[in-house]
Amino acid sequence: MVFPNYFADAESGFDEADFVIFGVPYDKTSSFRHGVDKGPREIRQSSWNFETFDLRTGVDLKDIKLHDYGNLDVKNLNTKEMLERVGDFTCKLLAKNKFPIAIGGEHSITPGIVKAYPNDIAVLSLDAHMDLREQYENDVNNHACVTRRIADHIDIKNIAVIGVRSAEKKEFEYAQKAGLFFIDTFSINKRGISETIKETKKYLTDKKIYFTLDIDVVDPAYAPGTSTPEPFGLDPFDILEFIDAFSSQLIGFDIVEVCPAYDHGETSILAAKLIRSIVGAIWNKSSL
Repeated sequence: MVFPNYFADAESGFDEADFVIFGVPYDKTSSFRHGVDKGPREIRQSSWNFETFDLRTGVDLKDIKLHDYGNLDVKNLNTKEMLERVGDFTCKLLAKNKFPIAIGGEHSITPGIVKAYPNDIAVLSLDAHMDLREQYENDVNNHACVTRRIADHIDIKNIAVIGVRSAEKKEFEYAQKAGLFFIDTFSINKRGISETIKETKKYLTDKKIYFTLDIDVVDPAYAPGTSTPEPFGLDPFDILEFIDAFSSQLIGFDIVEVCPAYDHGETSILAAKLIRSIVGAIWNKSSL
């Protein structure tokens, strides 16, 4: 069955909406599996599975002014052009006081969004990979360079990467030298998610936060449909804990790297539910 091609319950017009969803179906630098450009469509289709009322948050999405803009046309762009288009669109949303929610596509889209914000914000990245390479496959905007490109815009000490369990040795050494705040899943497993959140919250204090969620931070047992799966990941309840802890500080959000061809819809379903959860949590803690 085919459902409408917009995100479920995103029934508000653009001008009246507080939250604006937009897709960035980009897949030019994926290094293992390809097909993340199909992520936005599958996540939107999956969103129609759910009730408008969220039992956990007590929020009914029918009461929230949510708009789905559709996809940005990025298919034939190189990475530099794609980032400019994504950045320009995000600037327009921020100028109209909209809360941006981007659906990838690969993680390379995120620096374009972040650069639309002032350089004094913080970025919280949940990701299996450090993504701190200067370049990869002769492209400085490769998906393996996301954290490094974000750090071109904001101080690396205002970035927190949680859920890491994969890094090239030079990346790891650079992260330590540059002062990147990161917590790997092996440490999380020992100290627990509550202590991890407490430590991250203390580090980011009361900063305004852009939240980027690479679905591969979730263990592939729960989210197998992703471009570069890594075992020993977080579980979906851990992600909800982060959403609840930081929702009052969030100023934008993206979810990336859903690769629908490699599962039976589990990952798209999870991604759609996380988007709905984050909208509800922000709504509960904001004055929108």
